[in-house]
Amino acid sequence: MSTIEEVGAPSNFIRELIKEDIRTNRFGGRVHTRFPPEPNGYLHIGHAKGICISYGLAEEFGGLYNLRFDDTNPVKEEQEYVDSQIEDIHWLGFDWKERLYYASDYFEQLYEWAIQLIKDSKAYVDDLSADEIREYRGTLTEPGKNSPYRDRSVAENLDLFERMRAGEFEEGARVLRAKIDMASGNMNMRDPVMYRILHATHHRTGDRWRIYPMYDWAHGQSDSIEGITHSMCDLGYEDHRPLYDWFLDQLGIYHPRQIEYARLNLTYTVLSKRKLIRLVKEGYVRGWDDPRMPTLSGLRRRGYTPESIRNFIERVGVAKNESIVDIALLEHTIREELNQNAQRVMAVLDPLRVVIENYPEGQVEEMEAVNNPEDASMGTRKVPFSRVVYIERDDFREDPPKKFFRLAPGREVRLMHAYYLTCTDVIKDENGEIVELRCTYDPATRGGDSPDRRKVKGTLHWASAGHALDVEVRLYDHLFTQAAPEDVPEGQDFTANINPNSLQVLTGCKVEPFVAGTTPGTRHQFLRNGYFCVDPDSTPNHLVFNRTASLRDTWAKIEQKQA
Repeated sequence: MSTIEEVGAPSNFIRELIKEDIRTNRFGGRVHTRFPPEPNGYLHIGHAKGICISYGLAEEFGGLYNLRFDDTNPVKEEQEYVDSQIEDIHWLGFDWKERLYYASDYFEQLYEWAIQLIKDSKAYVDDLSADEIREYRGTLTEPGKNSPYRDRSVAENLDLFERMRAGEFEEGARVLRAKIDMASGNMNMRDPVMYRILHATHHRTGDRWRIYPMYDWAHGQSDSIEGITHSMCDLGYEDHRPLYDWFLDQLGIYHPRQIEYARLNLTYTVLSKRKLIRLVKEGYVRGWDDPRMPTLSGLRRRGYTPESIRNFIERVGVAKNESIVDIALLEHTIREELNQNAQRVMAVLDPLRVVIENYPEGQVEEMEAVNNPEDASMGTRKVPFSRVVYIERDDFREDPPKKFFRLAPGREVRLMHAYYLTCTDVIKDENGEIVELRCTYDPATRGGDSPDRRKVKGTLHWASAGHALDVEVRLYDHLFTQAAPEDVPEGQDFTANINPNSLQVLTGCKVEPFVAGTTPGTRHQFLRNGYFCVDPDSTPNHLVFNRTASLRDTWAKIEQKQA
């Protein structure tokens, strides 16, 4: 598995296959795709790739696309997952109109087709246990062996299958299997299971069914029923394609084309739904929409936009070979977008009180600040300035090291949009901690410029003490300490690489009053600090901001180095 190290637009081989099918009139010139999620978890950034490919290509060729939930396992499926997935796909920017379907819509038809295969002696009821079936399947180097129940009569198979549907047998007692070839070099063709017994309530069909189709049995036939032309899926299903084709050919029904592509893999991330469920259920994160999660709801809560995710997917491209994408590219795409359109504000995350001793007490000025230097149409805003302000604690050093150009005793700096400021005294508490700075300002430098053109090397952001809002800020880092989270010593699993410092909660942060009344989802650039988004936990009296991304752009540095 290689690592993607360049931003580019790899050739989309699926687009070329569709063009060829249109040229040869394979499907009458039609393009009809679908996205078929299983409602057993929340959608993540890897699913976004599948969504963008299936829906994007249909739109490009003037075709149709469906959303179909492959809800064939009631044990793991919930209505919550259905609702969240619908919300996420809409948020990503796609609309299937009236074409919302469920595999459960086709349960009766699938059952009838199973009966047809039984009558054609191409399916049989097997009494082997799950462990015995695995044993009989053989290995990659050794052929499997036939089940002792493989040659049951058609009449016996029909009777047993009907009784399975009626709920007469316990879970695991029997399954329906396709009769193909136990010596096949493709393990998926060694008499795969088509139905299993599950005494579970389905979120849509209730208790009407006691047998449920396996994914491989339901998938291709559902595509056929809906008239899908191009059935896109990840490379994990490439070895399943012969089975997809076999079922359709044996039934003699309309046959879509299955096409596989490389799934998305990200550094510092796990995308296995099973692992994501563990993170949620075992409390490593605060839920499916935790901003540290790679779920679409988590990315949305963190401040990512649909446009940034679609742009990221486009840059990754569509390929046949598995690769790992540096998460810095994902972060780069949101920085790139927010740099263009995010409102700038000043926020002090670790406040240090500054008293400007020669500034008139009680006086308040309004300083003009540019809202976004990248977009003049966003205009300017007024920022209140007073005798007492806050600066970042890290912007002051009592004994500054070499090349520290910010505030220090006797040193002059610029307060952004305001005045030149010089530190004259340092106030400490009984423990020797700095609690306040005493400074003076130069009234002639209003707006942050000196009439005598003297230069200062440091420019600091600030917040007026009497006007700033107290807010909570949540700083997020990678959820894992390793680029490959599953690279662990023997006997451990991916949770051994959980980053204990992936979330830092800051309280008492100061933000200029411009942000008052902003609603969840509103995005800002906190000058010199990064990009931030208002969290849904916010109330009118208590704003909470999530850091979407820092200002440091690793991917931009990679591009510069390559150039």
